[in-house]
Amino acid sequence: GMKKQLLALAACFLFATICQAQQEIKMEDLSKHVGDSVTVCTKIYGGIFLDRSKGTPTLLNAGASFPNSPLTIVIGPEARKTFKEAPEVFYKEKNVCISGKVILYKEKPEIVVYDENQIILK
Repeated sequence: GMKKQLLALAACFLFATICQAQQEIKMEDLSKHVGDSVTVCTKIYGGIFLDRSKGTPTLLNAGASFPNSPLTIVIGPEARKTFKEAPEVFYKEKNVCISGKVILYKEKPEIVVYDENQIILK
């Protein structure tokens, strides 16, 4: 109810980075939620740390193997430091729930992760 929503909102302000007031959506609805903050649960099919590329991102393939993954999780170098273990190794073949804002990159949905708490193991 209303009280619970207000509490969630208050928690949002306190923990802006791990705000869980997102709506949980299905993988196939990602494209309908571009620009929204959501939580989506799926399996990670591996990833790669592009340590020689511009911006040195870590990319995780969610929902299927590359290049067919319906969602790419992007972890920048600063965010990577918040992870206890290498994300591309640790999350491989694991079921997770990812929270964050859906963006489109080259027509494909991505969620940028700034903190380890945005990826929760199921």
